[in-house]
Amino acid sequence: MEQTLMLGVEGVRKTILHGGSSEMPRFITGTKVTFHFRTQLCDDERTVLDDSKKVGVPMEVVIGNMFKLEVWETLLTSMRIGEVAEFWCDVTHTGLYPMVAKSLRRIAEGKDPVDWHIHTCGMANMFAYHSLGYEDLDQLQKEPQPLYFVLELVKVEQPSEYDRESWALSDEERLKVVPLLHGQGNKLFKQGHYPQAANKYKEGIICIKNIQTKEKAWDPPWLKLEKMAHTLTLNYCQCLLRVEEYYEVIEHTTDIINQHPGVMKAYYLRAKAHMEVWNESEAQADFQKVLDLDPGMRKVVRREMQVLSMRMEEKREEEKLKYRGMF
Repeated sequence: MEQTLMLGVEGVRKTILHGGSSEMPRFITGTKVTFHFRTQLCDDERTVLDDSKKVGVPMEVVIGNMFKLEVWETLLTSMRIGEVAEFWCDVTHTGLYPMVAKSLRRIAEGKDPVDWHIHTCGMANMFAYHSLGYEDLDQLQKEPQPLYFVLELVKVEQPSEYDRESWALSDEERLKVVPLLHGQGNKLFKQGHYPQAANKYKEGIICIKNIQTKEKAWDPPWLKLEKMAHTLTLNYCQCLLRVEEYYEVIEHTTDIINQHPGVMKAYYLRAKAHMEVWNESEAQADFQKVLDLDPGMRKVVRREMQVLSMRMEEKREEEKLKYRGMF
């Protein structure tokens, strides 16, 4: 029989749909909780917005890790393993759901959930582009409303019972792990393992970006994190050059240059990428900017410009022969 319970939290009602089969789990900071969820509108049809079972992958959160939708921690810590419960949550608890749902959907689609190469926080991005990329979430963002969450608690693991990946770390732990990831990436790069090095750098960037979203843009703490992210992003771009992902290099370095036009290494890496995709004038302009920012790079730039000139001449000759054979 269904039973409606108050959780002692204003604006939350709980209805147990299926009782759990164990004692109440111990929920402490660092506990990892695995669960399925279904989110529904409070309309006559109970319209389903998201359903982890349809995706086929359960959700995981770490208690005390400042998950954006804080009410979910409250709901989950009221449950037993195996329990299925429906929670009605007032709009005061559901305002951030559209942004959380956007990240979850991007993960399900195999995309980067945090858009780490965009150097503004998630809230600023939303206002900049006026859309979350999903029509139903845009509508919910414009008109916040209460929601139903149907949760099924699958597993509870204490901090010592699982290997903690970077997403499961606290902000303090993330800051400590970034230099380790940086060092691991450097070692892999020197060994010629470029894809593996890129993954280490990217993991470090994601750690930094997760922390940075909680800081006010352009304040000193934010700028300090931004500088750390730039260093890792440029290392990441060096890996991309080695695996011939030239357009992605151009994208990331351009992003850095637009925000901070004095970063010489960004111009140098972008110039190298432009060389590889035959953008002669863009490469020349970037190499000139490298010289403007660091005259000590003159010998390196002169050598790169000579290579560029030779390659462009070879390309022009190849095109002449190609077109000559067509007529």
